[in-house]
Amino acid sequence: MLKDFFLSEVENAINKAISAKTLGQMSEYTNGSLLIEKPKNTEFGDFAVNVSSLARSARIAPPMIAQAILNELSQKDYTASVVGGFINFKVSDNLLANTIEEILAKKENYGRGESEGKEKILLEYVSANPTGPFHIGHGRWAAMGSALANLLKFYGHEVYQEFYINDAGSQIQKLGNSLRIRIQQELGENVDFPTDEIERKNFYPGEYLIPVAKKFLEQNKGVDIHNVELQTLCDFAKAEMEACQRALLESFRVHFDKFYSELDLHKSGKVEARYKELMDKGFLYEQDGAMWFKSTEYGDDQDRVIKKADGSNTYLTADIAYHADKFDRGFDRLIDIWGADHHGYIARVKASLEALGYNPDKLEVLLGQLVNLVIDGNEVRMGKRKNMVTLDDLVEEVGIDATRYWMIMRNIDMTLDFDIELAKRSTDENPVFYVQYAHARVCSILRNAVSEKLNPETGEKSPAPMSEKELDDLISNFDKNLVLKTTESAKSLILKLEEFKSVIALSAQNRTVYTICRYVQELAQEFHSFYNANRVIGEDKELMRARLALMVAIKTTLKNALDILAVSAPERM
Repeated sequence: MLKDFFLSEVENAINKAISAKTLGQMSEYTNGSLLIEKPKNTEFGDFAVNVSSLARSARIAPPMIAQAILNELSQKDYTASVVGGFINFKVSDNLLANTIEEILAKKENYGRGESEGKEKILLEYVSANPTGPFHIGHGRWAAMGSALANLLKFYGHEVYQEFYINDAGSQIQKLGNSLRIRIQQELGENVDFPTDEIERKNFYPGEYLIPVAKKFLEQNKGVDIHNVELQTLCDFAKAEMEACQRALLESFRVHFDKFYSELDLHKSGKVEARYKELMDKGFLYEQDGAMWFKSTEYGDDQDRVIKKADGSNTYLTADIAYHADKFDRGFDRLIDIWGADHHGYIARVKASLEALGYNPDKLEVLLGQLVNLVIDGNEVRMGKRKNMVTLDDLVEEVGIDATRYWMIMRNIDMTLDFDIELAKRSTDENPVFYVQYAHARVCSILRNAVSEKLNPETGEKSPAPMSEKELDDLISNFDKNLVLKTTESAKSLILKLEEFKSVIALSAQNRTVYTICRYVQELAQEFHSFYNANRVIGEDKELMRARLALMVAIKTTLKNALDILAVSAPERM
């Protein structure tokens, strides 16, 4: 990565200057304390390092520090200059050509991280109750989580994706009771859900259970619903809801390696075993008939109940056992995606892990904000628009690509305004269309390079610039001297292509995927600007070959980035 390269050059030069005693009173330097950035004014250079922070140690003015460092720089494949306390670098054509050569050589592997620091990661996300369709918020976690998994894998980690099924609580009984009412209605009985707001909370009155009721009756013809046990209805409804959720996840390009049942966790005895372990270690005490966990001893703001006075467990009890089980399965790191309303839950889970002897720092929790639907410029509360309540509805209206991209393109800790009409629009204002169109446009250029086209003004055929074999040879037998013919006009575009490697590294390290969206939008902008100012296919064969190599590099990089987002890269639009 060029940023790392120039930082390394500066750091080596600093140590040489210290040895040469040209850096004032500075006697040592710790690598990593300087940052590299892109100058706002590109006339200064392509990269810049501010060395003013060394003034306290060197006890000389920043311009003198910068000059002392400049004198020790090799300036091989770049030129450097000093402006105040900044050292500015200009990339050579050779380094630019190296970037295109690397992309064409690595292809789908361009940008992949190295194996150093590889971890075995368990990523848990969505984890919705199996009591109904996914709402739009679940869609954001699904898109974010799956893209993060792709990113971490691309960076070199081993990632295992898990969906925790919350199927052990009272909500499953509510589901079974709700299905009974829907079945009775299908049988013509005069029965309905309670109208009292408090009583209604004990049911799921959504219409999504109507087809489930029909299916139950089809499979149980002549059944007397009043004699059917509640558990039978619970099991049937839960299975149907899980099947619907899994089908939608699959179509939404989300793959889980395991669906982990909370009910199975209880049946295994692991919940009670962890409760007993905390008891044996002296981390529990009784108060008002309930058992409390001493979570304040590990940084929580108050102790937490893990067994109620009636003997039933709280949600925390199962979560303690579940997260301990994750570590016991051999994972180096756990990453959970939770809703922002679970912020206060992090400390108690980490406290329990530490009490059980695990490293709480190996649990990372990403908190996601809500999604607001925007229609014709107006925010619409979820559930208030009849045809836009569930994730399924949203996907049907705007498509998978647009839904995924829009869900991902803002940082997870920011509320997302999802503009329905803009997401459907085939214009440059729609970011997903803008990026996909860039990829399709590059593909069109490459197709045109190997086909005959009519001149729209004269009606005459223009000669086919090169054969398919010639284009293949250009890619497989790349001569980087070709790219030197177009570096001046394409410099900012090539630098943006090179930036992909650092974007991948920082995005993986910071657990952000919105930065990939931002990157592809910037790359698309650079491409469109280049294309509008430069002719790719023309009379100058050598220049054309150079620019076609550049087109292949753009196509490759866009495709690699969109694959991480699980957004399609169309070749025609």
